[in-house]
Amino acid sequence: MNIAWKEIKKNKVRFIILGSIIFLVSFLTFIISGLANGLSQDNAALIKDLPDGHFYMEAEANETYNLSRIDENVQDKLLTKEKDAVALSIQMGFVNDADDKQHSLAFVTSTDSNLFENVGKGEIVLDRSLEKDGIKVGDILTNNQFSGEFKVKGFVDQAKYSHAAVGFINMENYQEIYRVMEMQLVFIPGNDNEQTISGLQSFTNKNFLNTIPSYSAEQMSLNMIVWFLVVISGMLFAIFFYMMNVQKIGLYGILKAIGVKTSSLFKMMWTQMLFITVIALGFSVALSQVFTLIAPEGMPFSLTAETTIQLSIVFLVIGFIGATLSGIQIKKVEPLQAIQQGEV
Repeated sequence: MNIAWKEIKKNKVRFIILGSIIFLVSFLTFIISGLANGLSQDNAALIKDLPDGHFYMEAEANETYNLSRIDENVQDKLLTKEKDAVALSIQMGFVNDADDKQHSLAFVTSTDSNLFENVGKGEIVLDRSLEKDGIKVGDILTNNQFSGEFKVKGFVDQAKYSHAAVGFINMENYQEIYRVMEMQLVFIPGNDNEQTISGLQSFTNKNFLNTIPSYSAEQMSLNMIVWFLVVISGMLFAIFFYMMNVQKIGLYGILKAIGVKTSSLFKMMWTQMLFITVIALGFSVALSQVFTLIAPEGMPFSLTAETTIQLSIVFLVIGFIGATLSGIQIKKVEPLQAIQQGEV
């Protein structure tokens, strides 16, 4: 520990450069991860906020929910058998306000359930983001395919689907707009309730998210960037400590000759890695939290404490692996040969 600290003070410029690079890489990783989480919420908060369970879709729909039509008899049997089950439909659309301004919506309707908003005929409950567009409780909204009018009953938080605000409407109003009587999906809460039903395909919440257009491609792209940056940080540690170790072959030879164990040399290197990583992560975590506060209002950014802790642990593990791999040569050092080859 004492030797590790003395070396850091002696070569502080080198360690500051490494720490700065780790700080930049980890900060960028936190930002991209926050964007990935934010886009995920903006794309599918309606589904992600549901309890764990299973969605059932018509098998012939080929995993395309808006092509699914569940037979009414099958639906009734499921709802009767499972008291917490709910049938629902989701379809993209729009409404016009009093100024004839168009607002994109994801219309959602469902059978009676505590999981979704229950609204009467001619009523609509909207995601709160539409308040910023000037819509208020009591406003009248219209749709070209609906003969009546929608009166805004209220707003809810985090009701987004496919990057659009959700509008909860009555089932009869939905059927009039889209000229369809069958529901698209049945959702049954509970991990242990998966059933094999003829003509229906089952999805967990996570698997159902992949049926949303663009969701899997969007998340895969961002997550690949995050893990690519994590791998880069591990390579940086490996290269840095490898170069340092090459320059200290002679020193390691002397230390081994006077009885210093190989494990102690590894501990010295791990201490240096831990010291640099913790400080760099401390700065990047602090700055990423500041970014959360100053990020533009319309930016879908969400960096939770859980994600921050998980990524920090990953960086520490990757740093440990990178430093350890670079230190394999320490184990192979022969004292006499190292003294002859290296510089003291």
